[in-house]
Amino acid sequence: MKPTVDFICLGRAAVDLYGLERGTRLEDAQHFAKYLGGSSGNVAVGLARLGLKVAMLTRVGDEHMGRFVRETLAAEGVDVTAVRTDPKRLTGLVLLGIESADSFPHIFFRENCADMGLAPADADAAPFASARALAITGTHLSTESVRAASRRAIELAKQHGLRVVLDVDYRPSLWGLTGHGGGAERERGSAAVAREMQAFLPDCDLVVGTEEEVRVAGGGGSALEALAAIRARTAATIVMKRGVAGCVVFEGAIPASVEQGLVVGGFPVEVLNVLGAGDAFLSGYLSGWIDGLPAAHCARRGNAAGALVVTRHGCTPAMPTRAELEDFMGRAATPERPDEDARIAALHRATTVRPFGGDLCVLAFDHRRQLEQMAASAGSNYARIAEFKALVADAVLRTAVAPPGGIRLGAIVDGRHGGKALARLAGSGAWLGRPVELPASRPLEFDARSGIGIELLAWPRRHVIKCLVNYHPADPIELRLAQESRLAELADAAAALERELLVEVICSGPGRAVDARTTPTVLRRFYHLGLRPAWWKLEAQADDAWREIAEIVGAHDPLCRGALLLGLDASEEEVAQSFEVAARHAVCRGFAIGRTIFGAPAREWLAGALDDAQAVARVAGGYARMIEEWRRRRPAAAAA
Repeated sequence: MKPTVDFICLGRAAVDLYGLERGTRLEDAQHFAKYLGGSSGNVAVGLARLGLKVAMLTRVGDEHMGRFVRETLAAEGVDVTAVRTDPKRLTGLVLLGIESADSFPHIFFRENCADMGLAPADADAAPFASARALAITGTHLSTESVRAASRRAIELAKQHGLRVVLDVDYRPSLWGLTGHGGGAERERGSAAVAREMQAFLPDCDLVVGTEEEVRVAGGGGSALEALAAIRARTAATIVMKRGVAGCVVFEGAIPASVEQGLVVGGFPVEVLNVLGAGDAFLSGYLSGWIDGLPAAHCARRGNAAGALVVTRHGCTPAMPTRAELEDFMGRAATPERPDEDARIAALHRATTVRPFGGDLCVLAFDHRRQLEQMAASAGSNYARIAEFKALVADAVLRTAVAPPGGIRLGAIVDGRHGGKALARLAGSGAWLGRPVELPASRPLEFDARSGIGIELLAWPRRHVIKCLVNYHPADPIELRLAQESRLAELADAAAALERELLVEVICSGPGRAVDARTTPTVLRRFYHLGLRPAWWKLEAQADDAWREIAEIVGAHDPLCRGALLLGLDASEEEVAQSFEVAARHAVCRGFAIGRTIFGAPAREWLAGALDDAQAVARVAGGYARMIEEWRRRRPAAAAA
């Protein structure tokens, strides 16, 4: 059978709770970020982000955190077929802190945890018949039960001709050699640990560990003595990691000194957090090793991946993608602060999310001021706006029962009147955006009680930030600078909180002349300022303008998802005419229109002329018609 999986990763898959306060004791940390963690989980994601096909072999608990681990792995492209749900054990948990440049305390909550319940029979579900290599870790050699599971996995690997990788991944606390407070300790070894690890060495093709881990696996003594002890039991390539100094590779006999091995220097970077760097190194190294590339090349890739991760918060979310790794390695002079490098940061944001296939057809009903005016005109209470928006959400869900092929449905909903609507759409699979601008503000102001970052922190991560800015190139400079400052502030907050950003640009308005150059000029200016939103939302454009917009986006941010066409309360006929032009250009990925669809039903419902069922039917019907109008014209984009 031709291999379709590059690696099966066996071992820890858990939840990391990382302290957000830096430079403080873990005792004093109050705010934590939740990430996928565990060495094998980190490596699996690291490999997937570098373009490898990966399957995970582990267990998770039958609870919320277990589902989080499974869903996160799957979202990263990892095959979770062999991730078993343990009905009795909880998913492992780790608390971590960044106390100083040299101190990273962490506490493992792993007593009787799910991944340590891995059984030999679990290995039978993994795709050994179609894989190329198996990666195991030292943690899963620490008890007899997981040793048995690892032995079974190696047995299957050998039967199917897979190569075997051992990541020593030594944590004394996970072998019961330190107390719970010793999670950060690395060096305390024992004869029992060495004996158990050495029993697995003959089956390995690659052994990777830090200098401390090599000494533990080798049974103590100097690094050179430990390397010789490992070599006596295996012909595997041995890679000894040295942190920021790089690594040393030993492919044959152990020389008279460590420095006579293949020394591959690291990349000089300013370290924020060493946790996860070893897993990133292994991912980078393996991404070349699996294809038989020279050890020097593999080591350089590993060193580069580790260098990127030590400058970031967290382990799994920090893992680099192939695009950013190659950008970093391709520099004549690599940056000492890759976390502050705009190009690498933009690549990381854009390439760590799944590609967005097809087009996006969005029903935008985040309108606050307009619906308040409609309610006032109808003599209706503002509280009824929330009820109407919930009905619009029902209309989206009704339309989503059988969406047209190649089109994803979505909604833009506010939090002021749209709380019930957001609740109904949660978990539906619809793309969701939320506005942050104060309605009609010019210069732009945010609709937030405190700073915009604090506001966004309370949002679900999958909600896309939508910001409307009324901006014209001929506006007074004070107005333009004020608006640009606000957009830059929002972009920084979105990046820091790992949220997607959609910028809606409206150039037209009273006293503002607009032609085919207006919107392209604005986009060029915003890109010049360093803004790289995931999405643009734009007014209808002429053919020449769309062509120029495509050129600008392609030149400044080829990873941008594209533009959505807005409606501005135009009639269905007028919007359909704008589709005729926009659909010819691939940069336009669909539409986000609102009052065109819900405006008339809203007025009638608020006035009591429509009941709930009629309102839902009217809105769903208008939404479906607009989707069909877009889909009918879209093939023109392929020929453009």
